[in-house]
Order: sequence, then structure tokens, then C-alpha cells
Amino acid sequence: MWERALRAMVATVAGMARSYTKMHTATNQAGPTMIKKCLFPVAGYGTRFLPATKSMPKEMLPIVNKPLVQYGVEEALEAGLFEIAFVTGRGKRTINDHFDISYELEHQIAGTDKEKHLVGIRNVIDRAVFSTTRQREMKGLGHAILTGQTLIGDEPFGVILADDLCFNEGGDGVMAQMVKIYKQVRCSIVAIEEVPKDQIHKFGVIAGEAIRDDLYRVTNMVEKPSAEEAPSNLAIIGRYILTPDIFDLIRQTPPGKNGEVQITDALLRQAKEGCVMAYKFKGRRFDCGSVDGFVEATNYCYEHFYKMGKL
Repeated sequence: MWERALRAMVATVAGMARSYTKMHTATNQAGPTMIKKCLFPVAGYGTRFLPATKSMPKEMLPIVNKPLVQYGVEEALEAGLFEIAFVTGRGKRTINDHFDISYELEHQIAGTDKEKHLVGIRNVIDRAVFSTTRQREMKGLGHAILTGQTLIGDEPFGVILADDLCFNEGGDGVMAQMVKIYKQVRCSIVAIEEVPKDQIHKFGVIAGEAIRDDLYRVTNMVEKPSAEEAPSNLAIIGRYILTPDIFDLIRQTPPGKNGEVQITDALLRQAKEGCVMAYKFKGRRFDCGSVDGFVEATNYCYEHFYKMGKL
């Protein structure tokens, strides 16, 4: 039954898909569902981790022996997104340095047993193409994504917020799951999970029409509502697939709470004018933007990966 409902939903956005196809088929032989790029907004200050983040990007804080942002990049590569775009800010140069060759270090440890610890990052560097632009002012996630347009161009793309560390042991990562959904629906997708009522005020929250148990067509979105105002307990996490028309919608979005341009406001308009899907992902998320979540993620990775020789 859900296949029939999904096909009907896709038909409602057929016009949008057809125009997208015409625009891209001539230059992309793989077809309009091909996603190659993933955007990482990494310009935030990480104030919850001061003083550690005074001179060190929060994205470079290690979860056991690997920086947080590397986990996100590896998730993107697993999903087939090999063009990695960073939206950085002041004091974030070490992110670029991490995904580059360190000649002096590598020369010093060449031929020793320590060289094995660089195998993972060397594999990432070899597989990915990296680009960077800078966000001069912190004006919210919507503004950060708009800043990345110069790196993305006019094509669909993934967005990963490294603060949300996600694992799905024995199955596809969250972004890979979403790419599969995108190939069916060809519209913007947000990842969601159920959260307790006392945590709902920390998230963007959706309401939607259920297409199947794990997939909703979004009808409403609210950024960080109170528990009483929340339209559901389905919270948006830091994984998105966005179609390129989102850039114009962000430009037309006035600043919301705290003077920031919220991506949820632009997505809500996109949902009302076209289609946005919400996908309840398979796996587990750790909020590494909080100290408690960061410690929990570190313990989990130590027990499940490091001790098992997987890190």
C-alpha cells in the first residue's frame, strides 16, 4: 500500500522533477537523481566546550582517536557523496589541514607501527575532493547553507551537521539511507527522530502526512517550539538532502528567532509550494554539541569500535 501512496505523492511533484530533469540531463549522464556533493556547515564557535574551543574548532574534538568531523565525512563518502564542501569561519584552518597530507609527520613515522593509524584518514583524502568557503557572520544554519551555494552550484546536495554523530551498525549510514529515498521522491528530505517532550524545544519539529511508517510528507515545521506548541514529537536532526531551489527560498526568508535565518522557515515554504519529505532514519544519534552527548558518544565508540579494532 505504501508504494502506491508514494507513487501518488511523487506525481504531485512531477512538474518540478521534469523541469529539474531538463535542466540537468544534458550535463549529467548519470541522471537527475545523482547526488555528488555534501555541505558541512562548520563555522560555529562551539561555546559549550570552552575553553577547549578557544583555539580549536569543536569539529576537531576527538571522539576517541578520530575528530568529530571525520566521522561525518566518512558517512558522506559511504553514501557516494565524494565532493565535500566546508563552510568555515575564523580559526577553522585546522579542519582543512586535517584533510590534507602532513609531510613532516608522515615522514617521521614512515615505516613504524604508528603509520597504521593514518590509514583511515589517507583513505578519506584519496577518495574525496574538498573545497572551502567562509561564513563571515554567524546568522544561522540557513545563512550558512546559502553561503555554501558557491561550492554547490545548481544541483541537489546533502548537508551533514557534524555535531550529530550517527551510527547504524550493520546497515547503511543515515545519509546513504536518505540518498536511496531521494532517488524515489526527488525532493528535499530531512532526517527525523522521536524525542521526549522535555527535549522538543531544542529542535525543529515537523508535522506531516504518513506515507509509510518511516516516511512523511511535511505539512508544517516549527523551529524550537515549546512542548505545548510542538506539532508532534518528530524532531529534525542534522541530516538533509536539499534541492537547489532552496537557495532562492533562503534569500527570501526573513530572519527569525535571535535574528538568524532558519533553514526550517525556507523548508516550510518549500513544503507548501512543492514537496519536502521527512525520513525517520535507522540508527542511533549522539548530540555531540553537548558535553553529555559528547561523552556518551566517546564511550560508545570506545566500546563498540576502538576496543574491537575498528578505529
